[in-house]
Order: sequence, then C-alpha cells, then structure tokens
Amino acid sequence: MASSSLTQVYLSFHGPDLPRVFLNHLHDHFARKGMTTFKEVKTGQTIGPESLKAIRESRVSIVVLSKNYISSRWCLDELVEIFKCNEASGQMIGEFGRCFIERTCQGETEEVKKRWSSALAHVGSLRGDYSLFWDDDAAMVGNIAARVSRILK
Repeated sequence: MASSSLTQVYLSFHGPDLPRVFLNHLHDHFARKGMTTFKEVKTGQTIGPESLKAIRESRVSIVVLSKNYISSRWCLDELVEIFKCNEASGQMIGEFGRCFIERTCQGETEEVKKRWSSALAHVGSLRGDYSLFWDDDAAMVGNIAARVSRILK
C-alpha cells in the first residue's frame, strides 16, 4: 500500500465495477510518469482515516464514475470529502438516479442525502472522459495520465 503522505493522485472508484486491468493501467501510467496513487482495499461502510488523509494530501483527485458508483456509501463519502478539499474530474451517467434513490439513500437522514446529492450534482457538471468514446482503454488512461502529469508540474 502506498503511503498516503506520498500520494499525489487519489482515485475514487467502485471496485466491483472496474476491470482490474483498467486500474492496473491507471497505476502503471501514473507510476511511469513518477506519480504516486493511494491504494486501499475498501472493506468498511464508512470511509477510513487513511483514505481521508490521502484525499486531503493529494494534489489531484480523479473520480472514476461507473454504473454502481453511487450504490456505495463509501464512494459517496469519498466524493463529499474530495469536494471539500479540491476539484475532481468525472461525469455522471444517467443510470445513477434510480439506484441512488431506491437503494443507497434508504434509511439515511435528509442531511446525508443532501450532502451526497450536492456532491453528485457537482461532479456531474464537470468535464470528464467517457470511456465509451474510446476504442482503447490503454490510450484513454495514457491521455488521463498525461493531463494529470501536466497539472502536477
């Protein structure tokens, strides 16, 4: 696990939705450009202290939105924290709404629902890459890594 004190890029993602090879491409491209990313296995229902520290210390946060991203309370809490600390890139996909209302928000307070909705609305308004527009995942990841590298320089 990368030490959060050395993290330059924080990746927020819903693990079960992403092919392991995609994440490996991201980490590999960032490493080749001399950038470090925070890696943690997400096991709890609440965001862990190491993740919070890594988000706060990262220079760039990348939100990898996937079909079930919003089904994870952990991911939504990360997203809220990311927007407290810095601007993130990402784009909302239409299929999120029903899952969010029917599953994720069930049993939550109005305050929590409002926080999550606000963070999702914000990330949905940002420009991002849409994987369906790319024929080659490796090329897309290379493009993302090059843009992040320019930001960090």
